[in-house]
Amino acid sequence: MDQDVINLFAIAAGTMAIPLLLFMASFLLWPSSLIKVYYWYWRRTLGLQVRYADCGGYRFCYSCRGRPGHRPSILMLHGFSAHKDTWLSLVKYLPKHLHLLCVDMPGHEGTTRTNIDDYSIPGQVRRIRQFVECLRLDRKPFHLVGTSMGGNVAGVYAATYPADVCSITLISPAGIKYPCETKFDNHIQDFEDSHYTLNIPLIPTTPEEMGDMLKLCSHVRFKVPQQILQGLVDVRTPHNDFYQEVFMELVGENSRFALHEHMHLITAPLQVIWGKQDQIVDVSGATVIAETLPGCQLDLLDNCGHSVAMERPSRTAKLLLDFIISQQNIRSASNKKKC
Repeated sequence: MDQDVINLFAIAAGTMAIPLLLFMASFLLWPSSLIKVYYWYWRRTLGLQVRYADCGGYRFCYSCRGRPGHRPSILMLHGFSAHKDTWLSLVKYLPKHLHLLCVDMPGHEGTTRTNIDDYSIPGQVRRIRQFVECLRLDRKPFHLVGTSMGGNVAGVYAATYPADVCSITLISPAGIKYPCETKFDNHIQDFEDSHYTLNIPLIPTTPEEMGDMLKLCSHVRFKVPQQILQGLVDVRTPHNDFYQEVFMELVGENSRFALHEHMHLITAPLQVIWGKQDQIVDVSGATVIAETLPGCQLDLLDNCGHSVAMERPSRTAKLLLDFIISQQNIRSASNKKKC
C-alpha cells in the first residue's frame, strides 16, 4: 500500500480517536457533566425549550413544547428531589402538538430557592398558583399532572383552585393515609425513632446508596454503571441540605396527609395511575381515593414500581392521552346538549 495512503488512514484514525478519548475521559472523570449533556440532548430531540418566568422577584424554570390549542394545556409537577427532566421519557410518547409545561418545583433545579420559603405542600401549592398566574395559564382550564410529591401538590391545588383545572392525573401520589405500609414507611419509622439521625433513603450520599434508592423507587431493575451512579450522586450532593429541609416539611403535620385531607374537595374529573409494586407509597392508596371520589378512573400497572413515568412511559402516556381526550369528548357532548 502506498505510504501516503497509510498516512491518511493513520491521520483519520487519530482524528476519530481524539473525540472518543475525550468522551471516555468525560465519562470517567466528570460523569455528572455527561448526565447534564444527556438531558440537554433529549430536550432538544423532543423539541422542548427551557424558559424562565419571573414572578414578583421569584423565578420559575420550566420546559415547554407546543402552543395552547383546542385541547387543554398540560402542566406537569415532578416529585421530591427531582426536576423537570423527570418527564422526558413520558413526553417522548405524547403528540408534539399538545401544549406541555414541565416546571421545576419550588427550590428545585432552576427554580428560585430561598431560606425563608415555605416548602410544605400548602406552600408549594401557592407557588405553583403564582406560576400559573404569571404565565396566564388559567385563562383556560388546563390538565394538571403530578407524581409522588407533585401528586400531593397537584391534588391539593385542584381542591384549592377548582376553576383552574379541567381534569387531573395523579401518578402514585403522596399525601394519602395508606391502609398498607411499604418498605419506605419502615425506613421513615426508623428515621423518626432515631430522632432524625439516620440517613434518608431518598437522599443518597454515595453510589451504593444511589443504587439502593433506584431499587426502592423502581420495580424494573435497571443496570446502572458505577460511573453513572457516581454522576447522579455528584449532581445531587450540593442540594442535599435543601432536600433534607424539604423532606422534613413533607413528613410534617401540614403536608404528610395533605391530599387525604383535601381530596373530597376535588371536583374535576380525576385519573389515578399507580404501579402495583410501589415500595414508596402503597397502591392501596388508589382504593382510598376511589372510595372518596367514586367517579375517578383507576389505572393500576402490573410489574411497575413508584417511578411510573420512567418505568412504563409508553403505557402511561397512552393512559394520560386517552383520559384527556375522553374528558374533552364528554365536555363537547355536554355543550351540544346545552345548545
